Amino acid sequence: MRRLAHAGARAIVDMSYARHFLDFQGSAIPRAMQKLVVTRLSPNFREAVTLRRDCPVPLPGDRDLLVRNRFVGVNASDINYSAGRYDPSVKPPFDAGFEGIGEVVALGLSASATHTVGQTVAYMAPGSFADYTVVPASVATAVPSAKPEYLTLLVSGTTAYISLKELGELSEGGRVLVTAAAGGTGQFAVQLAKKAKCHVIGTCSSDEKAAFLKSVGCDRPINYHAEHVGAVLRQEYPEGVDVVYESVGGAMFDLAVDALATKGRLIVIGFVSGYQTPTGLSPVKAGALPAKLLKKSASARGFLLNHYLSEYRAAMDHLLKMYTSGELVCEVDLGDLSAEGRFTGLESVFRAVDYMYMRKNTGKIVVELPHAVNSKL
Repeated sequence: MRRLAHAGARAIVDMSYARHFLDFQGSAIPRAMQKLVVTRLSPNFREAVTLRRDCPVPLPGDRDLLVRNRFVGVNASDINYSAGRYDPSVKPPFDAGFEGIGEVVALGLSASATHTVGQTVAYMAPGSFADYTVVPASVATAVPSAKPEYLTLLVSGTTAYISLKELGELSEGGRVLVTAAAGGTGQFAVQLAKKAKCHVIGTCSSDEKAAFLKSVGCDRPINYHAEHVGAVLRQEYPEGVDVVYESVGGAMFDLAVDALATKGRLIVIGFVSGYQTPTGLSPVKAGALPAKLLKKSASARGFLLNHYLSEYRAAMDHLLKMYTSGELVCEVDLGDLSAEGRFTGLESVFRAVDYMYMRKNTGKIVVELPHAVNSKL
């Protein structure tokens, strides 16, 4: 038996009649939907992922929500997922996407204790690159509306908040270097470090991004196309930096290690420069790493959000309050300045991934999923 609540009604229905129940209630939920599916393992997103147009709309279980997605978030790690790097035991086909925001259109009976049909929720769960996604109620966060700004907090905001809180040991007057600072997660690392009264340095790829970084409090933006990052760090910060929030890898990682101050902390949240390669890594001068860390009593630690889920709910609540009160800028890039315009519809996820790896985005890349005009919700 599957217990299902829908459109304010509650019912206990046999699995074989569940689809009939959804249609019988006069719902706007169609029988079929589109979604992006990883059909072969490859770091080339376009090769790995297929847009399937006639997939059955999934049914929520007892503790689940069925969410009609309004916006979905694009992450650098989407191609790690499509390459099978996170869980080698998972074989294609499997659904793509990590996060979304939209309306609850159906839910299981137990889930109806905490959520309602018509409620807007943001969530981090697999399979978000779809018109509809089944989401465990326990991981869905109710938000006031389907604004894409809320979506920026789910992965990017919480990654910055929890990693800096747990590993950064930020203190007033500390020097913090954020790489890829104008990106989806870098923007939050900059702002949170400033809230901790630190001096913040941020690397970026254009003067426009440098201007954005200044607008959110970055003390020293470095456009690496105009200035050499290593030279700036040596000349302007001869005593080094206390914390590095590092997501680029490769040569940038080497520069970050060299820039560490005595007792400095290097937080690795990614190494995007290598994700598109067969190994997922760009070469680093790691042979000297033990000596460099020892010489400075410095440390290098990795951070993966999934290992800190016990801190996730508190982090989301805190970030939502900051955004609501105007303390936090959540910059969204919907692709309006891209060559082909705004990222609209699942087919534009491919463009959005390319746009990210061309380093065009300022803020979090978000794709809008428009809905049919005859939708009832």
